[in-house]
Amino acid sequence: MDLAATILVDGLIYAGWLFIVSVGLTLVFGVLNILNIAHGSLYAIGAYASASMVGAYFALGGEAFPYGSYVAMILAAVLVALVLGPLLERGLLRFFYGRDEVLNVLVTYAVFLILEDAMKLIWGVNPYFVYEPYTLLGDVEIGPLFYVGYDFAVIAAAVIVGLAVWLTLNKTRVGKVVLAVIHDSEMSQTMGVNVQRIYLGAFMAGTFLAALGGALTAPMISVTPGLGVNVIIVAFAVVIIGGLGSVPGAAIGALMVGISRAASVHLFPEAELFIIYFVMAIVLLFRPEGLFAKTQARKI
Repeated sequence: MDLAATILVDGLIYAGWLFIVSVGLTLVFGVLNILNIAHGSLYAIGAYASASMVGAYFALGGEAFPYGSYVAMILAAVLVALVLGPLLERGLLRFFYGRDEVLNVLVTYAVFLILEDAMKLIWGVNPYFVYEPYTLLGDVEIGPLFYVGYDFAVIAAAVIVGLAVWLTLNKTRVGKVVLAVIHDSEMSQTMGVNVQRIYLGAFMAGTFLAALGGALTAPMISVTPGLGVNVIIVAFAVVIIGGLGSVPGAAIGALMVGISRAASVHLFPEAELFIIYFVMAIVLLFRPEGLFAKTQARKI
């Protein structure tokens, strides 16, 4: 019983972090129809920006109110979205809308490589540590198990992000306009919708979610070069399982990957990476377009 509870809690913690990263990736694909390989680099930049801003916060006397470091982490993600979102979408990606999907993948992969080197130039190759926010929330006791309270804050953040994205898309005027653009961008433009502005907003939202995932992860790890490589691979597995462009699919995919990985870590640790791709292969065997992928209408 204790082992099952441990697997469930560990799986939920991993799934919460993974959902925050993956939902931005699936949002960008759903609106812009671009598989953004650079999403992993945006995640890593969020982690570096968070480590830098939290470090600066405490250097400027933040010990008097350490909980302000959480605000610094969120501001770091906002800053990344405000700077890199318009720069990448307006400065590069807009020239490739409607082009072959393979070309878009190659373009974002090139951006990924450029950003990886840019991070080394800005932050160097030495690891960054920012452990203060991780210890502020104390420990949580669940039966015989003890967990760091920060881990549950990540789960809460994932729930808030998921609800915010779902409510925005389904219950607001902006969301309805975005759904109209997804369904038929040309008709939406004819009806007076500023499609370019919708694309920019969606990409900035995706950039913010990637950076937020990195910012929340920074206190739990050492921030080092290459951080975004493994993240983008696992995030792609999640959105493929759930169906590209589906927010509920990203949530279900993150839960499946998180819990199966936690079970593997505790029962078959040598299969930790294998189990993720095994789950993806099983899902694609029965649902080649993912669990929640919508049926594509034929166009002539």
